[in-house]
Amino acid sequence: MLKISYGKIQLKAEFWVDDDANSGVFLRCENPQQITTMNAYEVNIYDKRPDQTYATGAIVDVTKPLTPMKAGGKWNTFEITAQGPHMIIVWNGTKTVDVQNSAHARGPIGLQYGAGVVKFRSVQIKPL
Repeated sequence: MLKISYGKIQLKAEFWVDDDANSGVFLRCENPQQITTMNAYEVNIYDKRPDQTYATGAIVDVTKPLTPMKAGGKWNTFEITAQGPHMIIVWNGTKTVDVQNSAHARGPIGLQYGAGVVKFRSVQIKPL
């Protein structure tokens, strides 16, 4: 968990997960001590999520992916741009999210580990 509070950002990262991984990136965490999808945005990495509505490439409880993605067993890249309520996610060069949502204005960023093998590298955060 980064302690810096971000509002407008661009985050770029590479990650590798196995097929059973449950991971993601939390943005604008309002309560860093107890992070949930109710108090932050979760950019999901979860190929085997029981409810595929918010599977890999989605923002959980906000929007499903424009193009469903699978992350398991390979290195992936994503670029998350959050400018005010406008959020865009580009995954391996494919836009998976382009949404307006103003539920969470600012807060720290968190890399999630829920299950499986998860590796992040080259995480870059640029305030906008």
